[in-house]
Amino acid sequence: MTPDTSYDTVIRRGRWFDGSGAPSAVRDLGLRDGVVVTISAAPLEAPDGARVIDAEGCWVLPGMVDIHTHYDVEVLDGPGLAESVRHGVTTVFVGSCSLSTVHVDPVDAGDLFGRVEAIPRLQVIDAVRRHRDARGWDDAASYVAALEALPLGPHLAAFIGHSDVRTAVMGLDRATRAEVRPTAAELDRMEAMVQAALDAGFLGMSSQQLLFDKLDGDLCRSRTLPSTYARRGELRRLTDLLRATGRVLQSGPDITHPQTIVQAALDSVPRRGRKALRTSLLSAADIKAVPPAVRIMGPLARTVNRLGGDFRWQHLPVPFEVYADGIDLVIFEELGAGAAALHLADRVARDELLRDEAYRRRFRKDYDSRFGPRVWHRDFFDAEIVACPDASVIGMSFGQVGVERGGLHPVDAFLDLVVEHGTALRWRTTISNHRPALLRMLAADPGVQMGFSDAGAHLRNMAFYNMGLRLLRHVRDAERAGTPFLTVEQAVHRLTGELADWYGLDAGHLREGSRADVVVVDPTALDERLEEYHEAVVDHYGGLSRMVNRDDAAVRAVLVSGRLVVEHGQPTPLLGRERTGAFLRVGERVPPVAPARPPSARAATTQAASAPAGAAAEVAGA
Repeated sequence: MTPDTSYDTVIRRGRWFDGSGAPSAVRDLGLRDGVVVTISAAPLEAPDGARVIDAEGCWVLPGMVDIHTHYDVEVLDGPGLAESVRHGVTTVFVGSCSLSTVHVDPVDAGDLFGRVEAIPRLQVIDAVRRHRDARGWDDAASYVAALEALPLGPHLAAFIGHSDVRTAVMGLDRATRAEVRPTAAELDRMEAMVQAALDAGFLGMSSQQLLFDKLDGDLCRSRTLPSTYARRGELRRLTDLLRATGRVLQSGPDITHPQTIVQAALDSVPRRGRKALRTSLLSAADIKAVPPAVRIMGPLARTVNRLGGDFRWQHLPVPFEVYADGIDLVIFEELGAGAAALHLADRVARDELLRDEAYRRRFRKDYDSRFGPRVWHRDFFDAEIVACPDASVIGMSFGQVGVERGGLHPVDAFLDLVVEHGTALRWRTTISNHRPALLRMLAADPGVQMGFSDAGAHLRNMAFYNMGLRLLRHVRDAERAGTPFLTVEQAVHRLTGELADWYGLDAGHLREGSRADVVVVDPTALDERLEEYHEAVVDHYGGLSRMVNRDDAAVRAVLVSGRLVVEHGQPTPLLGRERTGAFLRVGERVPPVAPARPPSARAATTQAASAPAGAAAEVAGA
């Protein structure tokens, strides 16, 4: 063995992936003070007091990067972000879809996040108010300082939200009126806010043109997000800052007007002496409602990039399965009738509307329409009831219920059950990514980025916290079946180094000298448990029970800044109580977060608490 008395952690005999796509190999890793100091083909000797992780038969990966979350609110009261970290994510992006909490006041934050992202509005208002009052942030730099004062679990990187700055400058009412344009002074202020965020190391700016994202609250309820009201001149002025600095525009097009998708892609191309606009667009998906669309996405990205653009689609590399309680689901916002129901926050008024025959005729007409772009396939025969006080309908589709009730239209069967049972009626459907062959095609496309988990949002509707593990399973299974579409090395690269490098972050790699953000995965446990449905109570959201993924056997260990935050799928006491994550600034090398206690003392304490009786100082695999 190679002697070295300076390691505080040794990871033994795992199949090591460096995050670049290079061939993997069995190695020992020696960590010291949050840095990978040795990667050795020969076994490493662990000094007395060091933590030892037995990774034999496991994959040792860089921590995964989640490029699309809405953790902006949850991070304030739950900074460990355990649902993502326990599945191997060590870097998360906030500020997606034009939404951030850098500038808006607490009530406006509640109106922006509550309905669009299905996060409890009152909890949004309370969390932003308490933390802003305590930390005093009022611009990008002080916002970063406020985040880093929290006991962050993973590392964070951020977009500045277009709706955030537009609302802060114009006020939410003026920012959501089509006839109102910002004054020259207001445009100057928006530009200054975006520039300040870029100076603070933000990834870029997020915007949104999707018209079924609606506001919560009373003042502007059911209007679309502020960024959707911006004209091209306003957006061009802000994106010129991104072009000049090489930062990213993350955006969602108005799918009701397909030409806006093409325009958003073409906007990435250099023009009139300006640089390419690095663009990450929502989203590459095999949508049931529009099957041919998936065939266009790859060629569009390749064409734009051949013209000098720097364009990527965001893609969720798993089936897009959603759940709903009654009618509370964002997909209904794309129907006029659905949006009318969701506009009514009062249950009694909503039920009265749902009973009305004129309203039902309108809903049936919207449902039966097969013209125009849409996200939802509008097929209640493809919607399974999974929970209901009336047990006789569980396992049936709404279409089947209608047939059994004398040939009711599926819409009437659905609305009858919603009126009768409200949110106690729970059902599910798959919106997109249902064909494995096309999922493989998208996962291998160089114009596609792995992302769009929406972690931290739609808490009752979807759970893609472990999408990276599910992609690894898909790749491993295809390799075993003799139909590979990516190597495991390439898949790891797509989830780690490829993303970090494109966004300019110090993350996603596991080499000598790298910060020790490490995930130890047991590939034998990448199985059907990854798709199992579970729920967990979120205390800081008023006890709301949210959908989660739980396959504790798949992840043996997660280390952030070299410190053990997950062990055998379970968060350690460290996660969310002591800071391990940092704010990652674009283009800057970020050192490990120093522990509150010396590494040797911490390691000894952890071993004493967790090692089985009679065991040596070694954390063995399951």
